[in-house]
Amino acid sequence: MKLGIVGLPNVGKSTLFNAITNAGAEAANYPFCTIEPNVGVVTVPDARLMVLTELYDADKTIWTTIEFYDIAGLVKGASKGEGLGNKFLGHIREVSAIVHVVRCFDDEGVVHVDGSTDPARDIETINMELIFSDLEVLERRIQKTKKNLKGDKNLVKELALLEKLNEILLSGTVCRAAELTDDEREFVQSLDLLTSKPVIYAANVSEDEAGNAEDNEHVKAVREIAEKEGSDVVVLSAKVEAELSELEEDDKAIFLEELGIGESGLDKLVKASYHLLDLISFLTAGKPEVRAWTIKRGTKAPGAAGKIHTDFEKGFIRAETISYENLIDCGSLTVARERGLIRSEGKEYVVKDGDVIHFLFNV
Repeated sequence: MKLGIVGLPNVGKSTLFNAITNAGAEAANYPFCTIEPNVGVVTVPDARLMVLTELYDADKTIWTTIEFYDIAGLVKGASKGEGLGNKFLGHIREVSAIVHVVRCFDDEGVVHVDGSTDPARDIETINMELIFSDLEVLERRIQKTKKNLKGDKNLVKELALLEKLNEILLSGTVCRAAELTDDEREFVQSLDLLTSKPVIYAANVSEDEAGNAEDNEHVKAVREIAEKEGSDVVVLSAKVEAELSELEEDDKAIFLEELGIGESGLDKLVKASYHLLDLISFLTAGKPEVRAWTIKRGTKAPGAAGKIHTDFEKGFIRAETISYENLIDCGSLTVARERGLIRSEGKEYVVKDGDVIHFLFNV
């Protein structure tokens, strides 16, 4: 899973990226500090793995991971090549989802490219540049489709949808907020449009408001926009995350409690990304290793097996399955088997979050 961190210059992108990945990207108070995307790989927090590691006395614990890309700040005119626009837009195309950092604090000491804090304006600036880029993609596709139309009547429906999308974008609406049928949305995904990518708005508040930003008018504005387009919102403080990144695990918990924050910004982003991309994790466990695997919700057992190795999917026989909760309640597989809690699931079984699975397959 690749998440691209984007936003206007000086909204806290690189500070947040550094904090959650400890990658050491340069963060400074001037535009275009970030030119090439910095990449950081972080483990997905999952307390279940440590419990299983202890239960099995496993030699190794392998966490699933997320790649974060810190992408250059965007300015008006990026779709026409202003600033580092062309590079910015190209890098966004590579990610699974966008983490759009929006400044929700006032601070005269931190330069804002537009002179003031206005989340709605900032979001519109980036969305419009993505829209302009998508319009160029659609224009080329429409021309190509029209050219081939005479030889393929099936393209009539495709052309109609392309022109519908074009009108949607011209109205200033991003594709992810458009009212489309499931078939239409599937076709849109094949176009790889920037405005169709799922978005998590990271509302970056001051350290003082990290634990309680419900009265923050800037955050309210972000929530209103996100609700209209079906996006998620995570409220965090990049400054707090930076301080957290320098602490030991035990001290982090104390610091979060003192600020009245239930979980870190990283934990919030991970949960939001799993929700937004409709992902779950299943687990494999044994003496050699305990491991988490990320799959799409709704994946059947053979597909989950294929996540481990293609041979597992090709030669799938069955999946010996137990829920994490039942396994922990029993304390061991032996007790779970005695109680009849280990199920033998076939090819049609839809894997659930937290399933602990042992796959049987033919070589």
